[in-house]
Amino acid sequence: MSNTVGHIETLFNKAKQYTETSIELYKLSAIDTSADIVSSLASRAILILIISTCITFLNLGLAFLIGNFLGDYFKGFFIISLFYLVVAVIVYAFNKSLIQRPVTDLVITKLMKPKTKETETNKITPISNIEQDEQI
Repeated sequence: MSNTVGHIETLFNKAKQYTETSIELYKLSAIDTSADIVSSLASRAILILIISTCITFLNLGLAFLIGNFLGDYFKGFFIISLFYLVVAVIVYAFNKSLIQRPVTDLVITKLMKPKTKETETNKITPISNIEQDEQI
């Protein structure tokens, strides 16, 4: 009888360990996916910031050039402002297809990306596992 109780306790402890390990694995997987999404969005945000800075200086130069041709600098800035007003109206009109869908698709793609064996084998091995392998 005590042998059966011992087996049941062992089975219960192993089931408990399995559940705790599974929960930990899901947590780590969620952290990995979240980090992947955030890093992807952050790199794109930095790229957009750099490109927008370049475009700003190009627009300043273009505004001065147009203003020089028209005789007054304010006219060049006014024309550039009107151009961006038209661009803003177009972006607002097509907001879903230009901004919302691509960002949503990016996040969904990153969330649903299957883990390949290559990405799993390229993970860093914990030091505790290395020490255990050396002892064996």
